[in-house]
Amino acid sequence: KRDIPAVNFVIHEIHCRRNIEVCPYCSDCIPKSEMKNHVESEHVQVTCKCRMKMENSLLKEHEASSCPLRPVLCRFCDIQLAFNKLQEHELFCGARTEPCGRCGRHVLLRELQEHPRVCG
Repeated sequence: KRDIPAVNFVIHEIHCRRNIEVCPYCSDCIPKSEMKNHVESEHVQVTCKCRMKMENSLLKEHEASSCPLRPVLCRFCDIQLAFNKLQEHELFCGARTEPCGRCGRHVLLRELQEHPRVCG
């Protein structure tokens, strides 16, 4: 799967056929001696804490970006909670108030960023 100088092609092809295998799952070129380990470590099915099943190689990305149980921070109080609980928490948390430093009015936390435009 790479460009090889024509002079070396025959020798290279013999070497590849003898020593390299194409993974049936991901089509990567893997040394034959490492194929079993590759399949067991990268393509074995695992279960995330959210109970979704996937290949081991996809778990890290899933946990970081799409798992409903991934940890996230509330934008109002900076506590860490599961992503699937964030919206409900922020509705409650953003309804708390703080006094505006300029006008003294109590402003909802979720409106605090926009308040300076209408403050007066």
